[in-house]
Amino acid sequence: MKVVQLGWLASTALTAIASQSPAYAQTASESPAVSAVNDEDIVVTGSRIQRSGFDAPTPTTVIGEAELSLGNRASIAQVLNDTPQFRATSTPSTTPGNTSSGVSTADMRGLGSVRTLTLLNGHRFAGANDLNIVPQSLVKRIDVVTGGASAAWGSGAVAGVVNIILDDDFSGWRMGVQTGVSSRGDMARYGADIAWGTDFAGGRGHFMVGGEYMNERGALSRHDRPNLEAGLFQRADGKLELVRDPNSTQLYNGGSILRATGAPYNLVFNPDGNIGAFPLGSITQGVTTIGGGGQNIFDYVAVSTPYERTNLFARASYDLTDSLKVWANFSFHRMAANYSFFPETPAAVIMPDNAFLTQANRDQLAAAGVAGPFLLGRVLDDVGDDRVMKFKYSRRNLEGAIGLSGKFGDGWSYEAYYDHGEIRLNQRLNNQRIKSRFTNGVDSVLVNGTPTCRINADASTANDDPSCVPINLFGNGSISDAAADWAFGGSQLIYTIKLDAAGASLSGQPFSTWAGPVDIALGSDVRWEKQVTNYVDPLSLANALGTLNSSATNGSFNVKEVFAEVNVPLLDITDTLKLEINGAARYSDYSTSGGIWSWKTGGTLRVVNDLLLRAVYSRDIRSPSITEYFLNRSTNIGTVFDPFVGANGTVQNNVVVYGGGNKLLTPEISHTLTVGGSYSPSFAPGLRLSVDYYDIDIDNVITTVTANDLLKQCFAAAPTDPTCGGIIVRETNGTIGSITNGYRNLANYQTQGLDIEASYRMPLGNGTLSFRALANHVFNLKINGNDVAGFVGGDTAFSTPQWRGTATVAYDSDSFGANLRLRYVDGGLDRPLTVVNNVPVEIVNNKVASRTYVDLGVQFKTGPFTLFGNVNNLFDRDPPITPYTSPNYDVIGRYVSAGVKLNF
Repeated sequence: MKVVQLGWLASTALTAIASQSPAYAQTASESPAVSAVNDEDIVVTGSRIQRSGFDAPTPTTVIGEAELSLGNRASIAQVLNDTPQFRATSTPSTTPGNTSSGVSTADMRGLGSVRTLTLLNGHRFAGANDLNIVPQSLVKRIDVVTGGASAAWGSGAVAGVVNIILDDDFSGWRMGVQTGVSSRGDMARYGADIAWGTDFAGGRGHFMVGGEYMNERGALSRHDRPNLEAGLFQRADGKLELVRDPNSTQLYNGGSILRATGAPYNLVFNPDGNIGAFPLGSITQGVTTIGGGGQNIFDYVAVSTPYERTNLFARASYDLTDSLKVWANFSFHRMAANYSFFPETPAAVIMPDNAFLTQANRDQLAAAGVAGPFLLGRVLDDVGDDRVMKFKYSRRNLEGAIGLSGKFGDGWSYEAYYDHGEIRLNQRLNNQRIKSRFTNGVDSVLVNGTPTCRINADASTANDDPSCVPINLFGNGSISDAAADWAFGGSQLIYTIKLDAAGASLSGQPFSTWAGPVDIALGSDVRWEKQVTNYVDPLSLANALGTLNSSATNGSFNVKEVFAEVNVPLLDITDTLKLEINGAARYSDYSTSGGIWSWKTGGTLRVVNDLLLRAVYSRDIRSPSITEYFLNRSTNIGTVFDPFVGANGTVQNNVVVYGGGNKLLTPEISHTLTVGGSYSPSFAPGLRLSVDYYDIDIDNVITTVTANDLLKQCFAAAPTDPTCGGIIVRETNGTIGSITNGYRNLANYQTQGLDIEASYRMPLGNGTLSFRALANHVFNLKINGNDVAGFVGGDTAFSTPQWRGTATVAYDSDSFGANLRLRYVDGGLDRPLTVVNNVPVEIVNNKVASRTYVDLGVQFKTGPFTLFGNVNNLFDRDPPITPYTSPNYDVIGRYVSAGVKLNF
């Protein structure tokens, strides 16, 4: 008998069902929506031990069919983001305006997605860092291991493991279509999926194939969501305030006229090229005005970026004998998009004899006291046909896997697999300034009445560029097509990521103690990771572009691992007490950093079947990624404060800062303690409660810091070493020539919190009534000792609410289903206080209120058809005032979706 609906089971509910205790056992007679569960169907993926009835010490939350359908989410990552243990770090809705848009990852505990290991049917796969790769229509359930699990599953399982379980035994036809749109008329999406599965060879073989397509148009304008066009404003009294629609008076899309110091004259070039007053807003202070007719960079950044997604998946399996099965998987994934990026905002030097300054312009400038050269702050939203920069990407994944599994002897089982996957990414960022051409084109003069680049105006000059095209920056729409073609270009990067992974494991019960059989599992994993850069455009190689110069990353590493796990029963008094201890160890040998151990130890105590107590302590690791190891050198120029010079240090301009990978990195090391338990009282069948405390401490964290922070750390650690161990290169006069600021093992992350869960399930009429609540409370989240828990603004790194929770009530029968879900996100402070001249500056409205979102869903069923509809954020709760897109709060607003499914 197969598990039909694991969605309402959580933590140790899996193991409790497997043990068939009275509190959990159900029969098919209770309701058509409830099926009996056979203990052979349950495998606890929080452990390598696969005995039925096994109580794993590491908590496991199950997201089943019911949760997967809640809200009709467009990707698995968005389903996980609704779960309180996860932070919505990267989905299309929370990564606009950067080159990671469209990537959807799982970020448990808010520690960064690289510290959550994602598996597919218990195996690593190439697309693990992008959950869009997994075909959602074929997912049976998702097991979330909420604790360190590197000893069982390998590197990356620092915060936990997301194990996506496919419906490998699916038979019949399954198809559907859906559509959705926000109440503001954007975020339209269209999708379809189809799957077919069948047995063959008299039931010894099984084959299934599925495909899905999703096209989401995105939310490209923030004007209907005014809280998202926000930022900090410094008032006349020196205090800071979060305000809606702050606009810079230094920038304007026709050109803002500035003094040589950058201070504005409050004069602009109107769209027609004539000079007028800056269209100031209600309050102007310094270089910022609230409202008015200016521009904010967030005016151009999408709320949610569009994408087009295609997934195909096929699987075949065959029982060679009653105890040996072979299988093979193949998958194809493509994700693509093309959308507007934010515009460039250069400040150009305008000489008094500029070719495009009319006499009227010169007269107005003179009257305003503008003499000699001036700066022009320009928002370049009028370049060529695309107007602003355009980001275009295509991400393709091809993956295949083969494996075998079987049993022998008395309860022994084995499995082995090999997986090869390749991800190929082609990305472009068009309409960027070619810096030298732009500078030369702007500096133009009249020669015989014809605008000419100054470098070509004098035949005797040595730096002529005959192809130089003069650029008119005065007014919006003034840049000619010829100038745009010549002075603007694009970066392009094509690279391929390859993963080869293989593993074999054996599990069984070699002997027994006085309390029962001892379980062991042992095996080996091997994998090879490689990244090859196929193409970098010539402009990027020359560092010629104004915003993004693509950089190559080439490198590889391999790791060989062995692991073992053992579970020993120490006490088993029927229906009274059952005590087991569990331990696991893994040795990993990396070609880059050498050997390292990870391990865990823990135990469980079951009391009169109703109460399960558990604890586990683990040492977990995360090895560096290829990017962290091998990212090619990037070059930036900036202003730094050099604390090594003089009594109080000194400011130095135009310092070259090199970024990039670091081949000397070593793995991160984490220690995790989890203590908790679950309660399923026999006097209340269907009721389940669980609470787990976690404490995660990660050392050797791989990260980068700003150049100024790096200099501070160098001075604090070694004030007599002005080179900081070779990181700083100094000229003969003592000034800084360059700083190497790549990835380093230099941080510590710590977090402590509680996971709380409660669920209740009961028959009602011809159906089933279910309740489930999940909550997460973060006591602290410390980044190098600084606690960021309770800072919830979009500009705060690791911003984390102290409380998140969901509560769902659902009814399901053969003909009708309905669900009501509440999603709660705690409030807090938007950000830490800003420090100016070593003095914290007060933010007068730093407080952010909590949000509660209401989601509704209904399903009408007749025969093989199911008609469904969903409304997310029913009451259209606005996000808080945020200068970007907060990862914590709903930024889309009310969203309505509907569709039809067909199963037969």
